[in-house]
Amino acid sequence: MKVAIPIWGDRISPVLDTATRLLVVDSGGQENVRFVVDLQGDDIVRRCARIEKLEVGTLICSAVSNPFHQRLLASNIQVIQGISGTVEDVLEAYLQGDLFQEAFLMPGCRKGRQGRCTGPARDGRGCENRRGKERRRRCRQSVSNPQNSEKVEEA
Repeated sequence: MKVAIPIWGDRISPVLDTATRLLVVDSGGQENVRFVVDLQGDDIVRRCARIEKLEVGTLICSAVSNPFHQRLLASNIQVIQGISGTVEDVLEAYLQGDLFQEAFLMPGCRKGRQGRCTGPARDGRGCENRRGKERRRRCRQSVSNPQNSEKVEEA
């Protein structure tokens, strides 16, 4: 199983579309094999083709444009967005099946289907603006309590 993470220093790159480096980790064998791919100068179509050629199954990122996201999904690459933090912490949490901790979710994000950040609440206001502490508490509980979290659906 190969997972890819766009990197910026030691953190996840803020936007996949403008990331210049991509860490690819193959955890299929006894040891994790890692390598970094240079994406500098590639447009969305070339980036997607390169990622697909690497046989990546899952891509973890902070943010991605809708056109890029749709191309990745069409290439059968699962996209988990709305994630931030240091690359090592996020990778470790992902490999342990514990990625959807509040510490890794982007501000205003909540876990949705397929691990995708669903953004602010439907009324346009995020957790911080809707019914104050009560809304924030429910949002945190749904992310941190595995019984309340939605299962990741496979395409």
